[in-house]
Amino acid sequence: MSFNTLKQNRASSINKLVEAAEKINTAKTYGDDRLWSPAVDKAGNGYAIIRFLPAKEGEDLPWVRFWDHGFKGPTGRWYIENSLTSIGQPDPVAEINSVLWNSGNEKDKEIARERKRRLHYVSNILVVSDPANPDNEGKVFLYKFGKKIFDKIMDIMQPQFQDETPVNPFDFWSGANFKLKIRNFEGYRNYDKSEFDGVSELFGGDEAKLEKVYNTLYSLKDFVDPSSYKSYADLKRKLIEVLGSEALAGSMTEERSVTARAESIGKTTEASLTYTEVESPEIDSKDDDGDDESLSYFAKLAQG
Repeated sequence: MSFNTLKQNRASSINKLVEAAEKINTAKTYGDDRLWSPAVDKAGNGYAIIRFLPAKEGEDLPWVRFWDHGFKGPTGRWYIENSLTSIGQPDPVAEINSVLWNSGNEKDKEIARERKRRLHYVSNILVVSDPANPDNEGKVFLYKFGKKIFDKIMDIMQPQFQDETPVNPFDFWSGANFKLKIRNFEGYRNYDKSEFDGVSELFGGDEAKLEKVYNTLYSLKDFVDPSSYKSYADLKRKLIEVLGSEALAGSMTEERSVTARAESIGKTTEASLTYTEVESPEIDSKDDDGDDESLSYFAKLAQG
């Protein structure tokens, strides 16, 4: 831009700057204020009551599922990225983990465990009671949770015993509040004692209030929109930076043929995608973040 153009456009420069700042401020960041997270005390205990909400208009399901990776490399740098497997695309960490898992070497398997996919779900919720942060009560948020809570959702929708009636916990009229009970178990947040309350109408069935809530639901599409993910090439580049000299060999210890296979990974055509990072969540417990599913995925991927 020339000096004359700068002078001529100076009157509109403030507006442009304000608009740019607003875009930055509304972009998803690690401090995404749409996301609600339960507070815990010094002992790691916490309690809240939430209500899972139905799908937003135009969306089929009231939840979305995705995976990410979070681990520290030998360089001291962290790799915290969403996995492209969430949208059905090849992912460099998942591919290397499959090689490690199938190498026949126990040390390689341990590395794969440390770098495994982490399973997450996201739903709209209404915060009914939040003793630690009462200002959140009565507001709609996005809530990110793990397999343990999702299993409880499935259990109430598909009860195991004949004297139990299926309940849709996402329903305004015949759903149920969820009592979130958090404990610290072996250094991890544990949700085993969490449970659904009895069936009840939200707001006593007051349709004006229910419609207001419905109109404030957040879209879940962002979490599985390809435009919200880094490309394969960008993720591979980041992985090399985190692993350092070990690069795509992934700290593999003995099987040189396996190392060669790992180094050959990455020839997938790069998709022209952009990416927005989301907050790294708490893992529910040692066995509650998709461990079995992730390790099974590594084995299947290597066979494919």
